[in-house]
Amino acid sequence: MAKKDYYETLGVDKNATPDDIKNAYRKLAKKYHPDLNKDNPEAAEKFKEVNEAYETLSDPQKKSNYDQFGSAEGFSGAGFGGAGGGFGGFGGFEDIFSNLFSGFGGARTNAQVRGEDIQVKMTLNFTEAVFGCKKDITVPRVENCDHCHGTGAKDGSKYHTCSACNGTGVVRYTENTMLGRMIREGICKTCNGTGKIIDEKCEYCNGNGYNRANSRISVSVPAGIDDGQVLTMRGAGNAGVRGGASGDLHIIVTVLPHPVLERDGFDLKLKLYVPFTTLLLGGEVQVPLTDGFTMLKIPELTQSNTVFKLKGKGIKHLNSNTYGSIEVTVVGETPKLLSKEEKAAISKIKETQSINNYSRYKSYLKDIQNI
Repeated sequence: MAKKDYYETLGVDKNATPDDIKNAYRKLAKKYHPDLNKDNPEAAEKFKEVNEAYETLSDPQKKSNYDQFGSAEGFSGAGFGGAGGGFGGFGGFEDIFSNLFSGFGGARTNAQVRGEDIQVKMTLNFTEAVFGCKKDITVPRVENCDHCHGTGAKDGSKYHTCSACNGTGVVRYTENTMLGRMIREGICKTCNGTGKIIDEKCEYCNGNGYNRANSRISVSVPAGIDDGQVLTMRGAGNAGVRGGASGDLHIIVTVLPHPVLERDGFDLKLKLYVPFTTLLLGGEVQVPLTDGFTMLKIPELTQSNTVFKLKGKGIKHLNSNTYGSIEVTVVGETPKLLSKEEKAAISKIKETQSINNYSRYKSYLKDIQNI
């Protein structure tokens, strides 16, 4: 079966920079996240493939192994004894290669292993997203046991180095074959490849060295973050194995809408209803902003659906002092009731107004006559 092309999965080429890889991953993670694509049964599998590709290409060592050997784990003997083929029948070649290339994926089970990444969702209201905030969230994750410091031994000291492998987790032994004496290498069965023998297990983690916990984490949300964007907290994911670095925490942000303001990137849009008399005679109206109000001056004889653009009154750009704009579309609103005096005044205006003052109406009448 053909192996997956991680570069093709993320839609980047082999010369892509770490930032290119990260940006491609974030875009696809948002696109295929199962919680955001509940109606798409294929999204979960796509999401899994994207995570698998990113886990390899974002790690320099794994990426180097993948580029050189086609595997994130490096040289694994594929084609030299896998599935009973290759040199497996000669009873020793695969072990020679394992020994020679032990630094490229050999049996080093006591090596440090990076923890897995975690993805969670966080909901912000409109104001929190616009101005930024501190937000506490609960994250279920794997943490190193505080009592044994990840060793699995009571008090972090009730263990000794495995004498069978001298703490390496790997043992070597010789074997006579048809090709002569061969040096073989395998996992130490005495310590199960950990390099240490626990004398007394830690009672808080039962010797595992880790616990599952619901951790309370404080998140610094930058001003201007938008719906669907991802915040990444390095080292806030699952704990690593055997002292390895912790994984990352990826937080998918959901922003609740504003009652009247519509967001478009870092710009805002607003449909503002004003009395029709304000459009006729001009005046000032209040325009709601993210942090209060501003006054908008409307010239007389302004047409309904006229758009006014207020620069610098929008949303702050991420990590910048630049602000977007707000586009205000003014719409004339007619009253639902009129007093006798108001009707009389409007009738007076109607009598004095010439049809030539209404160009659209005049054009409309002309088009009707030509039908």
